[in-house]
Amino acid sequence: MRHISKTALGLAFGAAFAAPALAGGYAEPVVEAPVAAPVVAAAPNGDWTGGWVGGQVGYGDASAGAVDGNGAIYGLRGGYDWDFGQWVLGAGLDWDKTDIDLGTAGDNLDSIARLGVRAGYDMGRTLLYVRGGAAQASADIGGVSRDDTGWFAGVGAEYALNDRWTVGGEVLTNQFDNFDNTGTDIDATTAALTVGFRF
Repeated sequence: MRHISKTALGLAFGAAFAAPALAGGYAEPVVEAPVAAPVVAAAPNGDWTGGWVGGQVGYGDASAGAVDGNGAIYGLRGGYDWDFGQWVLGAGLDWDKTDIDLGTAGDNLDSIARLGVRAGYDMGRTLLYVRGGAAQASADIGGVSRDDTGWFAGVGAEYALNDRWTVGGEVLTNQFDNFDNTGTDIDATTAALTVGFRF
């Protein structure tokens, strides 16, 4: 009887220790590495409020009386915009260096500076706008350097590459009647590609 109890007790202990082995044995738990979420670059939010500076390069076509001329333009620009949701209002100034020959006597249009306002339609990344205001031109007429004030108006568009940089285009008409009391009207149409940095 005592021999049977020892045998039964031995079998019970053996079964208890053998159970984990029959279940696959002891294995260290596997810790999985955390999965990182992909980084998504933030798209421009379409808020055009803020200051901006930039440059432009393009082409100008001008007439002084019966004489026409054309040439390259390039310059600087800057301003500030306020975004009211669907509509944008802004103020800005720009200056173009021009090289437009206005005749065989050495007459030419040297530069145009503009100060004006613009009103635009906010399409998110794209801003469509109209622009107008006062313009001042410098020209050589009859061998004399002259300056006069007129007006300008036109249309343009800007596209936001990201939250800071924009590219665009603009077409403007510039009118100077009786330029510096010479009796000559100077009209110039300019078309330019623009690049801007917003801050």
